[in-house]
Amino acid sequence: MTPPPKLSEIWVFLAQSPLLWLSLTLLAYLGALWLHRRSGANPAVNPVLVSVIVIVGVLLVTRTPYDTYFEGAKFVHFLIGPATVALAVPLYGQLGRLRRLWLPIGVALLVGSVAAIVSAIGIAWALGGSHELLMSLAPKSATMPIAMGVAEKIGGLPSLAAVAAAVAGISGAIMATGLLNLLRIREPAVRGFAVGMAAHGIGTARAIQVNETAGAFSALALGLNGIATALLVPLLIRLAGFF
Repeated sequence: MTPPPKLSEIWVFLAQSPLLWLSLTLLAYLGALWLHRRSGANPAVNPVLVSVIVIVGVLLVTRTPYDTYFEGAKFVHFLIGPATVALAVPLYGQLGRLRRLWLPIGVALLVGSVAAIVSAIGIAWALGGSHELLMSLAPKSATMPIAMGVAEKIGGLPSLAAVAAAVAGISGAIMATGLLNLLRIREPAVRGFAVGMAAHGIGTARAIQVNETAGAFSALALGLNGIATALLVPLLIRLAGFF
């Protein structure tokens, strides 16, 4: 009689299936989303943050390499592009308002983008960060694919830029509501644009949940800030003598 397989042998078999890691990713996010709703939409219980903690915990406990996980979950990564394009849908409903607000939007975009880049480089430089670290942090406020591409072009590490962008997005989504309330900023368009500038895609997902107008302006800020960051980062680091 053949002895039953050991638990470790079953896990090794399951770990080779791409569906395992895709299922883990989806279940972790659905569970985090349920927890977020149960908490009364508390910004601190951010679904992305909770999902990351769960998945990282599973990978550490099972000693699974990231490459193995990504091979199974890369379909979710593929959906980043279509999801970003889909953000144009709420923007379409705000076209008339966007035309009237082009000047304040342009000024806010320029000031916000420059402030994000200069503060990231300046703080890291003051704390003794290496050149590679500075170049990786410079585009942190752009959405992750743009941040990774810009960092690679200017001598940074794309992987570190991805982490910095994720941290900026999660922390921005968590702190934005409280900070904007503290500053008594009530206008949904202003709140949304500020969140999109500082917290890109993760913040935009949060803004869409709160208010349709805020979500539309957050999506606009996400796209415009990505373009502005790609153009301004090389220019500013050259002017500062880092490149």
